[in-house]
Amino acid sequence: MPKSAPKAVVYDWEAEAKRLLKAELARAGVSHKVLVARLEAMGIEDNTAALASRITRGKFSFVFFLQCMRALGVDEVRVGERRSMG
Repeated sequence: MPKSAPKAVVYDWEAEAKRLLKAELARAGVSHKVLVARLEAMGIEDNTAALASRITRGKFSFVFFLQCMRALGVDEVRVGERRSMG
């Protein structure tokens, strides 16, 4: 009998990305509108509605995440242990 492939672990990576970004926004006390202004000061153009939508969906690039962290003045992000991988 052929060996069955191990079951894939399902994890919502978008939800974790969204949680991390929203947590840093909250810690900094920064609104989406202020974040857009800070990004613009760095030469990164966006608009509040598009930015909010991207964050809400959790669908954004790591480059976007880094830009947001720089705009927020965040030097370190703690990913930590995940409660559940399934």
